[in-house]
Parts: sequence; structure tokens; C-alpha cells
Amino acid sequence: MSRSPGRRGPVPSQLSLFGEAPRPAAAEAPAAPEPDAMAAVYDDAARLAARLPAGLHLGTSSWSFPGWQGLVYARRRSTEELARDGLAEYARHPLLTTVGIDRSFYAPLPDSDLRRYRAQLPDGFRCVPKALHAVVSQTLQRSEAPPDDDGGRGASRGRAEPNPDFLSVPLFLSRVAAPLLSVFRPHAGPVLLELPPVGPPHRLPPRAFFERLDAFLGALPRELAYAVELRERAYLTGEYREILGAHGVAHTYSYWRNMPSPAAQAEVVPVSNAPFAIVRLLLKPGRRYEAEQRRFHPFNRIVEPDPAMRAEVARLLCEAAALRIESFVLVNNKAEGSAPLTVRAIAEEVAAAWQGSPAAAGG
Repeated sequence: MSRSPGRRGPVPSQLSLFGEAPRPAAAEAPAAPEPDAMAAVYDDAARLAARLPAGLHLGTSSWSFPGWQGLVYARRRSTEELARDGLAEYARHPLLTTVGIDRSFYAPLPDSDLRRYRAQLPDGFRCVPKALHAVVSQTLQRSEAPPDDDGGRGASRGRAEPNPDFLSVPLFLSRVAAPLLSVFRPHAGPVLLELPPVGPPHRLPPRAFFERLDAFLGALPRELAYAVELRERAYLTGEYREILGAHGVAHTYSYWRNMPSPAAQAEVVPVSNAPFAIVRLLLKPGRRYEAEQRRFHPFNRIVEPDPAMRAEVARLLCEAAALRIESFVLVNNKAEGSAPLTVRAIAEEVAAAWQGSPAAAGG
């Protein structure tokens, strides 16, 4: 996937019988090939990617950030341009082999958008789409938009009402599964069932929640894979683990403000519980979305590195690799300041740990 820069330099002049040939007019001079601005980045990333275990897919929560110029994109483009057409360049990066589709959380994606994404992606590149908010939320905010990816804006505002379609199988099949299977199936990775936090007045008791979750997962089409992301600590229990294991569904090891660390979550739901593993690094525990958004913008550098988090994630990924199961990692800019740079840091940590492990030596 690496690209070699073009070369510029003087073109040897041709001598005529009567001396130096006349120089062509500037307008007629052939244009020298432009060097690939990302060639050095790609070459360096490819060397690192070659040291990673098979089955590891690293990526970011989304892709439309102009501040990633020089990290992912060769030139600066608007958010709108990148959202529409940026996937093709994103997928050229040797370390970025998956990506989240966050916008499917807020509204169903039109088939035309899925076709446009599909046209930009290489064979074998799988995305992680989110299930629709109207399916996975216990409540709906009637006065404003649903909460964002990090549970920030709108998460606790407006008038919350119980959602009659919470974990509705028919709604999921028609608005989430059907478009993915008919239009996007070659690029559909695990479907993320992100369950937003719920205020006490409307939170289902664990027993009622587990019964509904069990019935929902049991009715989903097996042509797709699924991962549940909890935002309520009370549901992270042995019974939850058993339900996921019974249906071959993964738990999402999240790095998010109100949840235990990924390693602590793995103590309840081990990596071996599902046929694949997924990690989402969103927001440092205890932090607020809006504050980190302002502090980290334009997301082109690591502002607050978190070595402990990186080490935890690397251990989980090496464990998955030793078990020969696939793993997916999605990183948000609000984890450390720049999602592509956090991806690289985690890749370096995994490569160092994996290269010296017995599992790697055993092939």
C-alpha cells in the first residue's frame, strides 16, 4: 500500500546540429509528476503494520477531520468533502484497516450513501456501523437530538421518555440489518449495539434488561456479527457475559467516562467469551465531551497521552491474537487528542509485545 514519491530534477537537454535546442514555452513544458505527499507516512506505517498479529483491525471512530492532514490525508479538505469522499484515501493508510460509521446511530443510512462508501473501499476492508439510536436506547429525548458518540451533548438534557422500540427486532431488521445485507455486506464488520446511559427513573432493572437483551440477540440474523457496548455499570455482570456467550456476541471493551477500564471489563467478560474482540477508545473516565472537544481540536497531535490505557489495550489485543480471533479497535480523537496518532501508539505497543510472545513464535 505504500506509495513512492515522484522525482523532480533537471531534464537533460538535447543538442541540435546548430547548438542548444530552444526551450519549449512554459505552457508547453510537460508537467513533472507530483510527489506523493503521504509516501513516507505510508512506508513507515507499512513497516509497523508488518509486525502486527494477523486478524488485528485498527481504525478510528469516524474519518471526516480536516486536522488529519499529513497524518491520514495529503491535503486539507473540508469536513463535508471528507465525509463524502474521504474513505478512499483513509483506506490507503496501512495501519487503518477498519473504521466506525457513527452517523448510522442517528438516522438510517440511505442506500446511496452505503453504495458510495462501498465504492471507495478496497476488498476485505470492513467497517463497524452503529445500530440506530431508536433501537438501542431505553429512552428518547423528545426535545432535542439524541446523545452523541461520547454520551455528551444532549445525553442528560430534554425530556426523556421510555422508548417503545427499545431492542425492537422488526425495527432493527428493517432499518439496520436489511440495508447492510443488501448493499454493504462485503464491508460490514460487527454491528455496534451502543446502549446509551439511562437515568434512574427509566432504567430497566437488570433482570428485565437481560431478558430483553437475550430475546433480541437470539432473533438477529446470523449473517452479521454483533457487539454490545454498555454504558451502565450495573449491567456488567456474569449474567450479561453468559447471554453474550450464548449468542456469539462480543462485549465492547470501552474507554469511556462512566465505565471501568477495558482491563477491568475483561475481568467480567474475558476475550475468550466471543469469536472476536472489539475495543472502543472514546473518552478518558471522568472527562466531559465538550471540554475535551475544545481542548483537543483540531485533533492533529497527542495532547494527553495515556500509557496505562495503551498497555491495557495492547494486552487485550495480544490475548485475542494468541487465541487466533479477530479484533477491532476504534479510536476517538477525545481519547488522547488525535485518533490516528493513538492508533499508531497502540500499534507500536502491540508490535513490541507480540514480537516477543510465545504465540507469535509459534506461528
